[in-house]
Amino acid sequence: MAAAQGRLSDDAGGMDEAKGDGHTDSSAPPAFRAAVEALRTARLRPQIEVDPTPAPQRLAPYAYALEAAVVDGDQDLADGRLILLHEPAGHDAWRGTFRLVTLVRAELEPEMASDPLLPEVCWSWLTGALQARGLTYGDPSGTVTRAGSHYFGGLSPRPPASQIEIRASWTPREGLGGVPDTAAHLASWCDLLAQIAGLPPAAPGDASVVTLPQRRDPQSH
Repeated sequence: MAAAQGRLSDDAGGMDEAKGDGHTDSSAPPAFRAAVEALRTARLRPQIEVDPTPAPQRLAPYAYALEAAVVDGDQDLADGRLILLHEPAGHDAWRGTFRLVTLVRAELEPEMASDPLLPEVCWSWLTGALQARGLTYGDPSGTVTRAGSHYFGGLSPRPPASQIEIRASWTPREGLGGVPDTAAHLASWCDLLAQIAGLPPAAPGDASVVTLPQRRDPQSH
């Protein structure tokens, strides 16, 4: 699986300084352990492979991370990382005790990469995925970045390539016992991954997400 790399904006600085084995400490607060357990047991669409990965240690007292890839045959169409942060005493910038942080990226077709509405549409995929599952969240922030690569010298046979990255964070609403519905947030995040990879919606409710013309067809690869 290709794991997303890089530093996230906003409160996600230090994402690459990950340590640990992806497991939670038994001394962690019950709310955090419950939120992590929900992530571990969530049922997701089969095209998305999800695995625990070491979480950054400098963002919050407690953190848990997952990496995922949208797989079509032997090809990864999109990949990303989702980090759950927990500050039991609360965090002023989050306006809560939990925060979700993500990096999602995918290769783009040239026609799609040149669309001037691409950044706005990609951000709407994130907010639309959360809203489609009826999730309440606060203080979203992030960036949408598109980059192009041209190859020279020994790499000149490679065609130009374009990539999109969504870096974002948001505060999930806490439910009973102060535990957010992390399983639903993970499912929404996987909806975002599928959308940016060009997969068809998994459920009728996902149709509320804005679609960009000239999407790639993953079955054509």
